[in-house]
Amino acid sequence: MNGECRVESRGQIWFQALTGRNGLVPGGPASVRRGDAPLGKETARFLAVVPDPQNRFPRARGGEVGLQEAWTLAKYVRETIDADANGTRRPIIALVDVTSQAYGRREELLGIHLACAAAADAYATARLAGHPVIALLVGRAMSGAFLAHGYQANRILALDDPGVLVHAMGKEAAARVTLRGVAELEELGETILPMSYDIRTYAKLGLLHKLIEGVNADAPSAGEVERIRGELIAAVSDARSSPNDLRSRLSSAAAEENRAASIEVRRRLTEQWSVA
Repeated sequence: MNGECRVESRGQIWFQALTGRNGLVPGGPASVRRGDAPLGKETARFLAVVPDPQNRFPRARGGEVGLQEAWTLAKYVRETIDADANGTRRPIIALVDVTSQAYGRREELLGIHLACAAAADAYATARLAGHPVIALLVGRAMSGAFLAHGYQANRILALDDPGVLVHAMGKEAAARVTLRGVAELEELGETILPMSYDIRTYAKLGLLHKLIEGVNADAPSAGEVERIRGELIAAVSDARSSPNDLRSRLSSAAAEENRAASIEVRRRLTEQWSVA
C-alpha cells in the first residue's frame, strides 16, 4: 500500500470539483491541498491529502498522512481558526481519501504520532471553537490517517461506493497481526461489524451523518457535484444548530442498536465521574 503512487486520487478529484482549483499552496507540500470556495451563502475552507510521487519521504508518496502532511494540516486548520477568531467561523471541509499514516523508520524517529496528534487536535480545536467541521469520505479512510484528517468532524458524510473503506488498518496488515488470511477477515467482517471495511457496514455503527448513494466517486457529473455541495451545506447547518461535541455519534438509531455497550460504558463513566 505504501508503494502505491496514484497520479490522481479521489481526494484531488473532489477537491478540484468542489473548489475549482488544484489547491497547491506556495511553499507548502504538494501532498496537502488547501483552498477556499463558496458553499451556499458563505465561504468554506477545503482540505485534502493527495498522492505525491516526488514526496521527500518515500513512505508518504501514495496518499498517506506522513510527517509533512500531518503538521501541514495542523498549520492550515489553526490558520483558519486564527483568521476567524473575531468573526464568523467558516466551515472546514475535510475531503478524505487517505491510505494510512506513513510507516517508516524516519517517521517513527521524527514523531509521526506527534504530527498526527497535532492534526487531530487542530481539527478538534476548530470544532470546539465553533467552526462546522465536515468530513466527506470519497475514498479510503484508513488507520491513523483518518484519525488525523477527518475523524474529529462534527459530521461525517460518505459516498456509498465500494472504494470507500474505513478501518484501523489495511487488510494485509490486519491479517498479519491476527494470524488470519485476508479472506477469513472479510468473512468475519460480515458478522462482526467493527471488523468490516465496507462503508455500509460502517454506517451501521452510527458514526456517519449520512451515506450518499448514486454518485460516481471517480468521475462525478456536474449535477452530482452540486448534489454533494447541497449535502455539505445541510451538514454545516445541522452542525451549527447542534452541540459542538461528538455526542451525535452515540444518539442515532444505528448506534443504539449496534453500540449499546459503548453507550453503557460512557453512561457509567459519566456517573462515576460526577460522583467523584
